[in-house]
Amino acid sequence: MTLSVIITTRDRATDLQRTCDAVMQLRPAPNEVLVTADGCTDGTLHMVADKFPEITLIANQPGIGSVASRDRMMRQARGDLVLALDDDSYPEQLDCIVRIVPLFAQRPKLAVLHFPQRTDEYPETLANTDFGPEHLTRSFANSGAVLRRATYLQLPGFEPRFFHMYEEPDYALQCVAAGYDVLFSPVITIRHHYSGQARDEMRVHHRHARNELWSTLMRCPFPFALGILGWRVFSQFRYACKRGWSWVIREPTWWCQALAGIPSCLRKRTPVSWASYKRWLALL
Repeated sequence: MTLSVIITTRDRATDLQRTCDAVMQLRPAPNEVLVTADGCTDGTLHMVADKFPEITLIANQPGIGSVASRDRMMRQARGDLVLALDDDSYPEQLDCIVRIVPLFAQRPKLAVLHFPQRTDEYPETLANTDFGPEHLTRSFANSGAVLRRATYLQLPGFEPRFFHMYEEPDYALQCVAAGYDVLFSPVITIRHHYSGQARDEMRVHHRHARNELWSTLMRCPFPFALGILGWRVFSQFRYACKRGWSWVIREPTWWCQALAGIPSCLRKRTPVSWASYKRWLALL
């Protein structure tokens, strides 16, 4: 099996250079590396072209979002497998490819393989050596996951309208409903420096909540979708309440965004069976 690497980035040239340096040291090397600079204005394009001429560089101007960028690279990549990374994450094991490929060869129903992350977001993970056993999951992180490309092309894939956030659980639901596995495995680890640059907690919350609701509209069968939609709105509002009044009074921001996208979600609606949806919900 061949393997491609895809990375999305926006105005984090220093972080991206560190990640690309790490990827270029992998042995064996990936068959190709694709980087999408999404609306970058900080010299990222020049840095990649100058220091990593072997990388396939895609420039979006203006930006179209990390989700649409990943979807396009998934379709453009030539590898049987695609290792998705963020601009601030990379595998810690230089021989990661020879560890990953056999798992896909042995498991024809494996659609996504993802790994424990040592991340600055959770400092306790930096010294962790025991991340637990393999198990099936209902989501994964595109900052360190390998996707079987043939499976991806059979399914709707990442929803470009999401722009950023929630494409992973939405795609995991598609996989589970189609009879494929999303597997967590400690066969390798990911070092995620988790850059704080260009991160806004409230904006992240709003996008996550909006996209979660849109995913429910597109995937959950009626009449069950009505109850799930209500629960989604309630649980996100409850989270905002825990963060304080400044969050509560801004909660309607994502409600308005979600309402505006409902017609598009209904046009793209491809509901799974309720049994499949429940099976996905029951996963960790």
